[in-house]
Amino acid sequence: MEIIEALKRFSPCNEQEDADKKNLLHYLEQFPDVFYRENEAMHMTASAWVVNPDRSRVLMVYHNIYDSWSWLGGHADGNQNLLEVAVREVREESGIREVHPVSEDIFSVEILTVDGHWKRGKYVSSHLHLNVTYLLEADDRQALAVKPDENSGVQWFPLEKAPEASSEIWFREHIYKKLNKKLRRE
Repeated sequence: MEIIEALKRFSPCNEQEDADKKNLLHYLEQFPDVFYRENEAMHMTASAWVVNPDRSRVLMVYHNIYDSWSWLGGHADGNQNLLEVAVREVREESGIREVHPVSEDIFSVEILTVDGHWKRGKYVSSHLHLNVTYLLEADDRQALAVKPDENSGVQWFPLEKAPEASSEIWFREHIYKKLNKKLRRE
């Protein structure tokens, strides 16, 4: 499986990524159905840290369920090409048409907890998102559009202000700040 090989090549930058990489590999080998939401305990997702060409701004959406500014991304829904999933989700969630990977390599990995919530009138139990993040680039002059069933805002933030826009403490402190730190090393 291509994603397993990509994860094996991925070099963690900290203890969180090291632990999550090991668990992602284990789950992928043990549960072949993690690419589908029918696995209600855990499923694969792909996220994108979308930057403008001079790396001074980050694209975020105001996520309706989490009531917070967040990165873009979504469920694999059977697609094992997670880079393709990340690009698709950016286009769907932001209205941006021209977006491309800075690299096809995995930028970051995370195992994220998702609290139980209501979506489209149906209760979704608490579960894990086995997430792979890619660094994508887009021109920040492109027209933006919300996806009303998922978000109520799409906006470019200055790089250093993007983490602070999030009201989700874990994401702000352990994910978004980490992504910016990694970006500065690019």
